[in-house]
Amino acid sequence: MAAGLRGFGPLGLFAILVIVLSSIFKPLSAMLVLVWAWRSHTPWGEIGYVRPKSWFGSLAVGIIFGCAFKLLMKAIVMPLLGAPAINSAYHYLAGNRAALPGVVFTMIVGAGFAEETLFRGYLFERLGKLFGTGAGAKVSVVLLSSALFALGHYSNLGLPGVEQAVITGLVFGTIFAITGRIWMVMCAHAAFDLAAVAIIYWNLEAAVAHLMFK
Repeated sequence: MAAGLRGFGPLGLFAILVIVLSSIFKPLSAMLVLVWAWRSHTPWGEIGYVRPKSWFGSLAVGIIFGCAFKLLMKAIVMPLLGAPAINSAYHYLAGNRAALPGVVFTMIVGAGFAEETLFRGYLFERLGKLFGTGAGAKVSVVLLSSALFALGHYSNLGLPGVEQAVITGLVFGTIFAITGRIWMVMCAHAAFDLAAVAIIYWNLEAAVAHLMFK
């Protein structure tokens, strides 16, 4: 069974299909990735689960990078792409304290943990087995995983969400491809999304979006 799960025969392809389709509920897909790694005898390091040199250091770097990256995207990149200043899909969060616990859980568990486990850890391992480990192969894996990551954001965020997800997927994917470690990327992803929540909650979207471009 382990060999079948690691391969690309009927069992391996079935496992990929189940994990990818379960991404409708992202925490479930991440848990299935961990079960797949366990049952397939795949070393945890191959999906990025490598002990960092410093847990706190990686956490701090991830938080700082994620928050700075979000401000860069909101103030410069997305306005240049013509994105609206207000994120209509999440504008209900403005001043909505009751909604914060649920959305914070979603951003930490659903985005930081689950999306990184699936789109970086799992897909990099699977695509890496197909394409190889050379520089060109890694570029292909980053591009393809970023495209899949972006497509998952269309249903609730539309084209601006896809554009942002392409860029964030490329950035997070490149970091993961270089380091092979997922903890800092998880922290950065969660911080990125939590910074977005904070900007919306305090009704600062328009101000940040027009910080550089009036």
